[in-house]
Amino acid sequence: MEQVKLYDTTLRDGMQGEGMSLSAAEKARVVTALDGLGVQMIEAGFPSSNPKEEELFASLADLELERAVVCAFGMTRRRGVEAAEDPALLTVTGSFAPVVTLVGKTWGLHLEKVTKVSREENLAMIAESVAFCRERGKRVVYDAEHFFDSYREDPGYALSCLEAAIDAGAENVTLCDTNGASLPNQVGAATEVVATRFGDRAEIGIHAHDDAGCGVANSLAAVDAGARMVQGTVNGYGERCGNANLTSVLPALQLKMGFDVVPEGKLETLTETVHFIDELCNLTPDPNAPYVGRNAFAHKGGMHVAGIEVDARTFEHVEPAAIGNERAILPSELSGKATIRDQARAAGLEIDDETASRAIEVLKEREHHGFHYEAAPASFELLLRHEAGVYKPLFTLESYRVVTQRRAGGEVETEATVKVLVDGERYVEIAEGNGPVSALDQALRKAIAGRHPHLNEIELTNYKVRILDQDRGTGAVTRVLLDSADGDGREWGTTGVSGNVIEASWQALVDSLEYAFQ
Repeated sequence: MEQVKLYDTTLRDGMQGEGMSLSAAEKARVVTALDGLGVQMIEAGFPSSNPKEEELFASLADLELERAVVCAFGMTRRRGVEAAEDPALLTVTGSFAPVVTLVGKTWGLHLEKVTKVSREENLAMIAESVAFCRERGKRVVYDAEHFFDSYREDPGYALSCLEAAIDAGAENVTLCDTNGASLPNQVGAATEVVATRFGDRAEIGIHAHDDAGCGVANSLAAVDAGARMVQGTVNGYGERCGNANLTSVLPALQLKMGFDVVPEGKLETLTETVHFIDELCNLTPDPNAPYVGRNAFAHKGGMHVAGIEVDARTFEHVEPAAIGNERAILPSELSGKATIRDQARAAGLEIDDETASRAIEVLKEREHHGFHYEAAPASFELLLRHEAGVYKPLFTLESYRVVTQRRAGGEVETEATVKVLVDGERYVEIAEGNGPVSALDQALRKAIAGRHPHLNEIELTNYKVRILDQDRGTGAVTRVLLDSADGDGREWGTTGVSGNVIEASWQALVDSLEYAFQ
């Protein structure tokens, strides 16, 4: 298979996105993760542009990578300065990085308004800068900034900028859709012209932005027209609307277009890798992200689930495991028997059609009243166990009471009393908490911990409340979603619905403990 290289610019372009910031040590971890995925070229940024970048390049110099080559980013020489005397070029060529990526102007608008140089001087800046990097022993990738804008305005000059870089020794010329303004047909047509004219002398690359929502499509169109290197960022990070999302580009190239991109076995680590980088950037992975999102292979409609049960290709464009993701069948009022059977199998239950039909009716009725089992799979498993006749109650409730009082000094105290029967014995326990849910949780655990001590390991990790019918004001029905985890790394979600927020919370809390007990 023919190869297409990935060039990741997460650590430079990606960090230009709003709120994006990583320490030098965290950036080094990103480099290691991308190398593990099989990315061929990783742009680390501009050496010595700030103390953080100095620390990063120093650490990367000693980092042993399996596959990736580190690239240092710089610009063509400044106006009126010799390349050999340009401080930025001296810095970038003085780094350990074997590849220097130089960005240069291509569009007449920028020459007139920004750099204020003639077209002839700009060509000299490109050629002399590339030649200087080559003299210093560096491989050169030339990024033709605003190439497609220039090509639409003056194709001859746009091509002459590429020619200047290639003649001076650039091994790659990358066509940049810097403003993200181009459409796939425009990118494809221009790239084909470039590949035909220069493809036997230099590798052609594509650097797309997503301002028109076409970053991935433009990258694939360029490859289809002859580009053999794609620049982009993990998860599409970047300024404004972001860069081309390599997380989507990679599987499209390898699984759909038949190119050799990453080594065998690496693509299966994609989901894990990009979620790791999301977490490192303090971002929540997008559940709706193509290929790697939690919902990318989630099926809810009854007809869809039935189709998946017969042949997954009916509603899945690729095999989830091929990119390290997994299929999810979501229970809801739209569910059919196939969903119920799938959920039962996952819980280790065998149910017949009659039980499945009964479970569907209960599910629809409860969702009509506000329950949301798609976000609370543990509560749904308990529902299935009820209908299958294998549910084991953890305790029998006699009563609970919650008292909240505010003292004169402003301090608020909450106390809960729980009365339950556990294995036929009556327990009455009182506990304080920093709110009604906390107090109920503490009191209930005190009541049952003697019989079931392992339940003390369960931690409530998230608590969300939603008002379902806001027009009723304080009389509205409330839905509570509760996330829990145990010491073994298991996580699960439960739900409760009531006109009383404490009762809704109690339902979710009890489901959480009973799920762990089953």
